[in-house]
Amino acid sequence: MAAFPKTLTLILALAAGLPAAAQETTPPAPAADAAAEPAATGDAAATAAAPDDMGKPYVAEKFGDWDLRCIRTEDGADPCQLYQLLKEKNSGNPVSEITLVNLPADSKVAVGATIITPLETLLLEQLSFAIDTGKPVAYPFSFCTQMGCVARLGLTAEEVEKLKKGKSATVTVVPVANPNAKVTVEVSLNGFTKALDAQKKSEEARAALAKPADAAAPAPAEAAPQ
Repeated sequence: MAAFPKTLTLILALAAGLPAAAQETTPPAPAADAAAEPAATGDAAATAAAPDDMGKPYVAEKFGDWDLRCIRTEDGADPCQLYQLLKEKNSGNPVSEITLVNLPADSKVAVGATIITPLETLLLEQLSFAIDTGKPVAYPFSFCTQMGCVARLGLTAEEVEKLKKGKSATVTVVPVANPNAKVTVEVSLNGFTKALDAQKKSEEARAALAKPADAAAPAPAEAAPQ
């Protein structure tokens, strides 16, 4: 299956639900990954972020095999996701990529995951996701763009706990060129717990920055005439 590393800009756009493009049979040329740069915090972030950096992805932190990837914004409330590039075990070629985000407490699921696979994926066979030796769960593909096909996963709190305690997960798809075969890639869980906690803290920090200023205190009532 073709390799297709992409920037976080595309992944966040897909997560936002941009219109799907028609599926192609020829994959695009691989795009270079965005270069990692150290994250700045507080006032230093505002100083370090030049105008030309707005909208560009960067790696804020690394936790084992996971990256906390963010998009630079003017107000410093940078949206971040966990990211891991998934490679074939034998060749080391990139095959897929996965991003995860914590969801609000009132959501039906605890964590949302987005997995992107090459265009040569047989969509009717769906995508299988398994944690360690657990039973695989099938997820349908949502749409395809010229960069790949997207499946969205809603992980329950129980599944997230299994990921935190596990060693690895697996993503399995069926290639169009060989419907009788399956391609399975490993998702390393090294550093997962700390990475997920960091992503949650980044969302809490964003919410605090986005919180409107307290309303002005009401003017004191005029004294009643004597």
